[in-house]
Amino acid sequence: MNKVVANADEAVKDITDGATLMVGGFGLCGIPENSIAALVKKQVKNLTCISNNAGVDDFGLGLLLQQKQIKKMISSYVGENAEFERQLLSGELEVELIPQGTLATRCMAAGYGMPAIFTPAGVGTEVAIGKEVRNFNGKDYLMEYAFDADFAIVKAWKGDKHGNLIFRSTSRNFNPLMAMGGKITIAEVEELVQPGELDPDQIHTPGIYVHRIFQGKDYEKRIEQRTVRAKG
Repeated sequence: MNKVVANADEAVKDITDGATLMVGGFGLCGIPENSIAALVKKQVKNLTCISNNAGVDDFGLGLLLQQKQIKKMISSYVGENAEFERQLLSGELEVELIPQGTLATRCMAAGYGMPAIFTPAGVGTEVAIGKEVRNFNGKDYLMEYAFDADFAIVKAWKGDKHGNLIFRSTSRNFNPLMAMGGKITIAEVEELVQPGELDPDQIHTPGIYVHRIFQGKDYEKRIEQRTVRAKG
C-alpha cells in the first residue's frame, strides 16, 4: 500500500482543534520539524501534546507554544524553554510531568493495545496522588493508563512508501514508541525510498503502524548544547 502524501500540509490536514498528539523527538534530535511548521501555519488550537520535552523557544514544539496553540503539555522534561516557563507560571498552560520511563512505557502500552501498566516509579511522591496503588510480591506499584492519542507525528532518517522506518542514533529514543501509539501515525523522513530498498533487519518501525509518510526538507538538525575543549 502506497502511504505517501505530497507534503506536511497534506499530512496534517485533518488535525483539528482540541486534538491529542504524540510528538517524537528527544532533546532536539528527531523532531518532526516540517509537520510542526505545518501545524503552526494551520493555526490549529487547544492541542494536547505528549512529548519527552517541549523544544526550545524558537524550535520544535516551542513554535506552537509561541502561538498559544498548545493547551496542555504531557512531558518528562521541559527545561531551556523560557516561553514554556512563562506560560506555566502564569497559568496559561496545563502541564503534566511524568517520569521518563513511565512516559515511554505508556506510549508503548498504547501501541501494544494494553489499557494500563504498573510501575514503581513515583510511588510515595506527588506523582502518585489520585492514582491506584497495588502491591505485588511486597512492593507497591502505580497503575498508569496507556496514552490515548488521536495522532502520532514522528521523524525518521529513512522510510519507504509502505511506511517502514529507520531512525538514527538518539532520534530512535521516543520516535518508534510514539509511532506505534497514535490512532493515525504521520511520519516525515529525510529520505523516501521504494519498497524493498530498506534492509529488513534494519527497520525499527514496521509500516503497519504508519498511515502517512512524506519526504521532509530543510532540516536544521540543531545541537542542544555544544561543548568543546579549549585549544592546547
